Amino acid sequence: MRTVAVIACFLASTTAYAAQDPARPTSSGSRETDLLRAIAQDGATYQKDMISKAAAAMSEEDYAFQPTSDVRSFGQLLAHVADSNDGFCSIAKGEKAPASGIEKSKTTRADIQKALAESFSYCDDAFASMSASQAHSLVPFRGKQRSAIEVLIFRNYHGLLHYGNVITYMRLRGKVPPSTELTMKQ
Repeated sequence: MRTVAVIACFLASTTAYAAQDPARPTSSGSRETDLLRAIAQDGATYQKDMISKAAAAMSEEDYAFQPTSDVRSFGQLLAHVADSNDGFCSIAKGEKAPASGIEKSKTTRADIQKALAESFSYCDDAFASMSASQAHSLVPFRGKQRSAIEVLIFRNYHGLLHYGNVITYMRLRGKVPPSTELTMKQ
């Protein structure tokens, strides 16, 4: 859990940096933009690793687990992350999302894991293909114009928020979350 908190604080500082003036001109490949993109990508990689490992650790039965009727099942939670990945990363890339409605249409462990992996791959490409000028290009997001890199950073926050839910679901099912296993190895 400490690792998640450290990454969240680090990403918060990068958002403050990006928000200073998202429309400022940058050279393609500026050091600051490359650093910001690398920091955000590291957070995205951590999120992908933890959520993917959690998805693999849970059984088909666990995917149907719903702690109360007021919250998503574990499978719906992961499908929501996949939907969100596609949505946020398509906004940052300035294109139509490759998939939508995953939470409503995918119900099996295999289908959800496949959609989740595809959504992470799509977001990996958003980082890999983003130039410095694209990182600072303004896109409509939540009623405001934001830089594309800010959208990807917000996506990291969102994913880590739901990883917190994943941890709770796993503990309720008697499983050890991947971030705890990682901490125990250090």
